[in-house]
Amino acid sequence: MEPSEFARLVIDSMPFAAALQIDVTELTPQQVSATMAWAQERCTTAGILHGGALMAFADTVGAVCAVANLPQGASTSTIESKTNFFRAVRDGTVTATSTPLHVGRSTIVVQTDLVDDRGKAVARVTQTQAVLT
Repeated sequence: MEPSEFARLVIDSMPFAAALQIDVTELTPQQVSATMAWAQERCTTAGILHGGALMAFADTVGAVCAVANLPQGASTSTIESKTNFFRAVRDGTVTATSTPLHVGRSTIVVQTDLVDDRGKAVARVTQTQAVLT
């Protein structure tokens, strides 16, 4: 199965993630990259992309990274997530890049960095995924 086909299957299995129109652009066990466009329906006041939308985006891309590192037949679920926000997003596209920090038998820890169109840091999310066998 091609990485893009695998990514689409994972995203499509998460209805909320599919609603965010996340586009996975790179998928390897070492790194997953994806984009999500600014959209009015994803905003809070003053046209700022909602932190919850950014967290859902990061959680989804981090989950795809965890899935890419799972043993055969296992699944995963987020058990912890920590987000630092650095700047508001008022337009354009946000890019997420997830990398595994730890791939163990019972947990996978992933770091996801979000940047705006100018390459400026928007947020950093560190999440722990349970490995469910």
